[in-house]
Amino acid sequence: MKPDLCVIGAGVAGLSVASTAAALGASVVLVEHARMGGALVGGAVAALALRASAEAAEAFRRATPFGIAAAKPRVDWPRVRTHAEHVVGAAAGDLSEARCRALGVRVLRGEPRFVSPLTALLGDHTIQPRRFVLAVGSSPAAPDLPGLADTPFLTPEAVSDLPARPERLIVLGGEPVAVELAQALRRLGSEVAVAAPGRILERFDPELVAALAAALRREGVDIREIAPARGVSGGPDGVRVELQTGEVLTGSHLLVAAGRRVVTEGLDLDKAGVEADASGILVDRRLRTANKRVFAIGDCAGGPHAGDRCAHVAAHHAAVVIRNALFRWPARVETRALPLAVRTSPALATVGLSEAQALETRRAVRILRWPYAESDRARAERLTEGEIKVITDKSGVILGASIVGARADELITTWTLAVKKGLSVADLRDLVVPYPTFSEIGQRAAASFDAPRARSPWLRRAVALLRRLG
Repeated sequence: MKPDLCVIGAGVAGLSVASTAAALGASVVLVEHARMGGALVGGAVAALALRASAEAAEAFRRATPFGIAAAKPRVDWPRVRTHAEHVVGAAAGDLSEARCRALGVRVLRGEPRFVSPLTALLGDHTIQPRRFVLAVGSSPAAPDLPGLADTPFLTPEAVSDLPARPERLIVLGGEPVAVELAQALRRLGSEVAVAAPGRILERFDPELVAALAAALRREGVDIREIAPARGVSGGPDGVRVELQTGEVLTGSHLLVAAGRRVVTEGLDLDKAGVEADASGILVDRRLRTANKRVFAIGDCAGGPHAGDRCAHVAAHHAAVVIRNALFRWPARVETRALPLAVRTSPALATVGLSEAQALETRRAVRILRWPYAESDRARAERLTEGEIKVITDKSGVILGASIVGARADELITTWTLAVKKGLSVADLRDLVVPYPTFSEIGQRAAASFDAPRARSPWLRRAVALLRRLG
């Protein structure tokens, strides 16, 4: 076979490349040995469904201030699982093998291996495309922890498959998925303890992370930061985690959410002239490997240009590769305006430079803030916890933004566009937004940039002069 593209891996990134290329008239072979959709269907969508169930349960508990008689929700775990299965099934249909074939993609099943820089073997098939795209994804990483190999534990993908709700869940890790699932399971009735080796959510503004951590603790999530585990053991009564602080956590279930690792064994990348290290398959800004006719995208891409391992970054990678591989257009990975979000309640999101990063690279920056508590929409919905924090240079160009509060993962989109296009606070200040919405919070933060000017004696004199002139 000599197609235009051979895509190895059918996760978000691989499916996006294959379907788009086929729609543009390219011949495409897609190779996958496991589930179509990869980690998105296996874990992210299921976790999203669990969080939705948790939000519904929490709405019952918080009904009294709205004049509604509060009720203690009865969590029916089998029906929670049914909801998750329904959502996963719908997502799987969108990413199915039949859909790919209908788009003109030739789908092969199995595990290929390279035999030369431009040739791969898959059973009886010899594949020699014009370009290869490696989208083999990643798998949950397990830390090198004494006793873990002999102790049953969950990965994020497996939580929604449990036959019964965990009575007491111990979470090892401080990444977004660890925090998201910790809150969701707590709201669904589990006792939850989180043990993070460092600070939780280290990629986010520490000031806003502290506000989120405080909210989680008020809900009953036991968060232990800078508390790496020393050892793990299991028995008929559950699991036991010993922390390096000397404390011992006991629980019915253990969830390990300590990052992900790229598995490239069996591909024989060395025969393709492709280099990899612990971070993944090394790529340049155009997502090309050391072999310029082989690209790596999504979770498996590694090195300083790869970006974060999340679905929207994988989709961005796919768009970059389509431009490079099909059109020879030297498109590059976006590095400045890639948003990150934690889908908790309150949610947390960020894009661009943090306050610390801005202070490292610029002499003068401005920090603009606006609280949710001054939003009529937030007051009406009793979601006044949170704030937006905007970083600008001295002239008002937006360098970054972080939000903790309701809908933060949605609201960050406006600020992603602002960072990408180099907009100033004046552009956001003059934007007309509907009332009453959470979007007003960002607009009012932007408008606060001009507050010091309103106190300028020269401006006040000008206003006084114009008043005298009629």
